[in-house]
Amino acid sequence: MTEGVALLTVFVLSAFTGYEVISKVSTTLHTPLMSGANAIHGIILIGAILVTGRARDTVELWVGLVAVFLATLNLVGGFVVTDRMLEMFRARTPARTPARTPRRHG
Repeated sequence: MTEGVALLTVFVLSAFTGYEVISKVSTTLHTPLMSGANAIHGIILIGAILVTGRARDTVELWVGLVAVFLATLNLVGGFVVTDRMLEMFRARTPARTPARTPRRHG
């Protein structure tokens, strides 16, 4: 029971710390931060796959599969968000206007 309370306390404190750190990041730093987060999510996905591969019973297998699914969702979502953020910095090409024919005065 004491170990569970300690783990829950660490989880809650890390959630608050993560929220406070991310909320203070300026918008110009979000793209590099997301790139680093995507790398971490890839490592988490590999870890979830390795742990699921060593499951000894059905409950461990299902928990591992849920972890793999959520890690995959997190990784793909991170890449989608990063792509959308990078789109804001791409140069926009102006719309082409139809060619105008010169008028002759005379």
